[in-house]
Amino acid sequence: MELIPYPVGPLNPKAQDLLVALSLFAAVFLFFLRVLPRIQRALEARDEAIRGGIEHAEGVRARAEEKRAEAEAVLAEARHSAARIRQQAYEEGTAVIAATRTEGHRERDAVLAEGHARTESERATAEAELRMQISELASDLASRIMGERIAAPVEPRPGGGRRGAAPPPPGRKAQPGIKKTTTT
Repeated sequence: MELIPYPVGPLNPKAQDLLVALSLFAAVFLFFLRVLPRIQRALEARDEAIRGGIEHAEGVRARAEEKRAEAEAVLAEARHSAARIRQQAYEEGTAVIAATRTEGHRERDAVLAEGHARTESERATAEAELRMQISELASDLASRIMGERIAAPVEPRPGGGRRGAAPPPPGRKAQPGIKKTTTT
């Protein structure tokens, strides 16, 4: 049976096909009528979860920013404290170096003074011994030259004559720089 009495080709549906199409349309419509609200609720739940996730993420981000700011403040304080400790250590080191240098100079000066004193003392002792020996050596030499024994003076003359020169024998005048050898 045809719905339209005119021949229009494939646009003229048969009643059986129209009934099948209508029943399928009704089934699909009822299916979507029942399923669409569930799909809508699932989409809304998903949107709500996304919004909650975003809000949660923003909250976490805010807490992270607070913690980062606290950490930066702690780090800044630590840097400041480290700089203060470093400066204090530098100052203490400089003071220790200065004190050590002063102590070293003082000890050096004490050692030098002691060395100079010891050297002067040893020089004076050596000079006295040499003066005694020079006197003896000069008298021995004079005794050989003169052929008679000439006694060496026991004490050197303070400030008299040339340094290291033997006193002239009795009865003779010493001539500076000229030694005469005479035999009698």
